[in-house]
Amino acid sequence: MTKSFATTELKAGSLYNHFLIAMPGLEDSSFAHTVTYICEHTDKGAMGIVINNVMPLSLGDVFMQMELIDHAGIGSQMIYAGGPVQIERGFVLHSPTAEKWQSTLEISPQLNLTASSDIIEALAEGRGPEHYLIALGYAGWGAGQLEAEVSANSWLTLPADSNIIFHTPAEQRWAAAAQPLGIDLNLISSVAGHA
Repeated sequence: MTKSFATTELKAGSLYNHFLIAMPGLEDSSFAHTVTYICEHTDKGAMGIVINNVMPLSLGDVFMQMELIDHAGIGSQMIYAGGPVQIERGFVLHSPTAEKWQSTLEISPQLNLTASSDIIEALAEGRGPEHYLIALGYAGWGAGQLEAEVSANSWLTLPADSNIIFHTPAEQRWAAAAQPLGIDLNLISSVAGHA
């Protein structure tokens, strides 16, 4: 039985708070084997954070650059390449907090996205969110671009799961994100001739 994951009814906003899971045949090397969390999806385009592309950079490096002392002892936390757009800009995908940050997008009851340095300062001081993922850069799509890519079967889509973002090792997120669909992406890879 062949199952198509694309839909002709895909509308702006419908992928908000969803994962985009790169199909093994996706040609764009920036997104090969990635899982992207979609933070915003409107008729003007979409924005997301890649959640499984680890950089050779730690939170300690960020603290050092910002001249912050790591009082919380979390400097070994990994930093992620959130996407190819504005790679010098930092984003924190995190669990909600009572404290309000200068620039936060409340995406769902489980997830917020903050793009201001005050949250990094709070993390260094040990008063930041309980769960977080820090990324440099983001993934962006123009009006209709993401819908076209999904219709072309470049991506699998499904509602996001914060457990995959915060509690699954980075190297397992691509396969784990597709698991609820009953798909083993590694089998698709081998059939397509990709390892």
